[in-house]
Amino acid sequence: MKFAGIVSGAKKAFGFPVEQKAYSLNSTEFAEAFNYRPTYSGVNVGGQQALNVPAVLQAVRLISETIGSLPVKLYRDGPNGKEEAKDHPAYKLAHSRANAEFSAGNLRELLTKNALLYGSGFGRVQRFDDGSPFEIYRIKHGCTSVYEDDITGFLEYHVSYPGGTTIFPHSDILHISTFDGVSPITHGREAIGLAAILERSAAQLFASGAKPSVIIKTQIADNDAGANKWKNIRKDFQRWQEDPREPLILPPASDIEQPVMSSTDAQFIENRVFQLDEIARAFGVPQTLLFELNRGTWSNSEQLAQQFLTLCLRPWLDRWQDAYAVCLLTEEERDTYYFEFVVDDLLRADSTARAEIFAKLIAARAMTPNEARAAMNMPPLPGGDELMNPHTISSAAPVQVPAKE
Repeated sequence: MKFAGIVSGAKKAFGFPVEQKAYSLNSTEFAEAFNYRPTYSGVNVGGQQALNVPAVLQAVRLISETIGSLPVKLYRDGPNGKEEAKDHPAYKLAHSRANAEFSAGNLRELLTKNALLYGSGFGRVQRFDDGSPFEIYRIKHGCTSVYEDDITGFLEYHVSYPGGTTIFPHSDILHISTFDGVSPITHGREAIGLAAILERSAAQLFASGAKPSVIIKTQIADNDAGANKWKNIRKDFQRWQEDPREPLILPPASDIEQPVMSSTDAQFIENRVFQLDEIARAFGVPQTLLFELNRGTWSNSEQLAQQFLTLCLRPWLDRWQDAYAVCLLTEEERDTYYFEFVVDDLLRADSTARAEIFAKLIAARAMTPNEARAAMNMPPLPGGDELMNPHTISSAAPVQVPAKE
């Protein structure tokens, strides 16, 4: 199949000199013209197609569903430290409901999934007449183009609707992007393509498609009579497979060979596990969270969960917090208001260590009880702002020593 005229037609429409060429759909010229490079394995690795690989599906689900399940709160700096700003209209949009259809968590899950699959996720902020936000809507993938203003350097977004295209400023579009603005699936398409081939080969192997169970060798003339003999041999062999108790009789000068598994086939499982590791690296997810437990132990699984929060989720949470601040807060409000994810649920596996370090810091008078409660997103308590050692101070009434007679 040949691809011709599209590139030259585009050049002609924009006034560029036209050079007539024909490109093959599999050629590198075609890929460069559309900024696309197919995989060396020949597997089509796109956003939705990549989800057919279970490791990719689990990585995308793990990141997007975790971000959607974590609560987000809007705080402000108050006289007693940080306090929840429930009276601000942005609090509801980030914490409870983004619009009448989607909850705030559901919107975060969808936009994060779009960013993982395609490189970016977009939402549009609806405002009242005074400029305050009241709803955030999801923009479907493929409807938004991003441009940079030559003067200010700010991004502007061209969103396509059935009635035409609307231009929005950066403050009206909730933009969630990946590292380098490119999907991990695009960067790791070779690893994903190879994983898909290994999975397909395994299915064919166990279906006796890739390696035959028996090879019959014989010498038969290449003519009509020989073709009839081949049909008879195949029928006899199939009849014997249906009832192996009957003897298998082959024509003279025939032999049967049963292929054995080679050393390369014996390492097939190792190759599949290595591709799972490669996919985990592309998404920044620990292998144990993709259910590859060869190196998982009771001691390191907890540390790997902490690593998932620190090295994988934290950049995503920061992007969401920044995007919320740009779209839902004014420039003046950003000095005192800020969004923050509550990640206590992810740290429950390490609750014993957290309780121990807080107790030691309070006992050493390096932290007040209210500071420890603020770190756990708990409200302050009266008298909790004093530096005291609870092990040396007692609130019990003093005991009167009886007088000596």
